[in-house]
Amino acid sequence: MLIENYEGKRWPIDAPDSVEVLKYRMEQSNLRPRDLTSMIGNLNRVYEILTHKRALTLPMIRRSHQELHIPAQSLIGETVRQ
Repeated sequence: MLIENYEGKRWPIDAPDSVEVLKYRMEQSNLRPRDLTSMIGNLNRVYEILTHKRALTLPMIRRSHQELHIPAQSLIGETVRQ
């Protein structure tokens, strides 16, 4: 417990970026951007999400949670805009 407490204060772990969570699931499931169109919308919208030009909407988060089994809390987190 002491080590965990020390590490938590010294090196806190930030919540993951929601787009990075989505990209990670794509990598693990061998999905392509085209495979996300049923959850996010047309292919252009998918690329806007993946390049941080557009944020995930609540319906996108719900569908991604249901179809990809990603915890909704991970998708609701903040997106780091680039």
